[in-house]
Amino acid sequence: MDLQLTGKWALVCAASKGLGKGCAQALVREGANVVITARGDSALQATAAELRAFGAGEVRTVAGDITTPEGRAAALAACPQVDILVNNAGGPPPGDFRQWDRDAWIKAIDANMLTPIELIKATIDAMAARGYGRVVNITSGAVKAPIGNLGLSNGARSGLTGFVAGLARSEIAAQGVTINGLLPGAFDTERLRVTMQGAATKANEPLDAVLARRAQMIPARRFGTADEFGAVCAFLCSPLAGYITGQNLLMDGGLYPGTF
Repeated sequence: MDLQLTGKWALVCAASKGLGKGCAQALVREGANVVITARGDSALQATAAELRAFGAGEVRTVAGDITTPEGRAAALAACPQVDILVNNAGGPPPGDFRQWDRDAWIKAIDANMLTPIELIKATIDAMAARGYGRVVNITSGAVKAPIGNLGLSNGARSGLTGFVAGLARSEIAAQGVTINGLLPGAFDTERLRVTMQGAATKANEPLDAVLARRAQMIPARRFGTADEFGAVCAFLCSPLAGYITGQNLLMDGGLYPGTF
């Protein structure tokens, strides 16, 4: 299927690894030009080399912290025009809410709520003026089913989701601009393995055993892949998804048990 993305410009945040990389890869394969960001330059350049090997869209890199004003300004300056914005940032650490002070909450909200809002604010009017724009916010399955020890993430990402629910249904919907959330469950990424390593160490078990047990809890009996995630992201960014907005698409292999 041709997703009609040739020549579109996309800004993909936190794209050197994991789900962000999967999204950038899918967009480039469809002919889009991408600006990818990450804090670590070496991993960013390695990913850019992989993307350029597809021989499709142009790939630009911006090393920096997208959660800072300077990082956002640099990323936006590298993108001639932002037709597609994929918001993404690492989640805050797990823990007991009794141990989190104000600074911990502000840091989580800055990264996972205010940074996406700032990037949307910087790009959405130009999208509307051109009559085309796609915003995909990578959040978390915790938006649908909060996870007990991820209170910082639950709160910040739910705040973003609530804000977007109103904005997506404003006048921009009639101007060719859509905003949707993509909610990952358990995907086979470096972050998942780091998180599971903590559980393995605590239980004094091999990491592979903990991963296998976790996978068996998912109806699909496996973890998702970054390629699968990127493919869905690319579809949401395409003209073919122009009638989908204000939605939160859960990708979790069937783990969430609810009807709605």
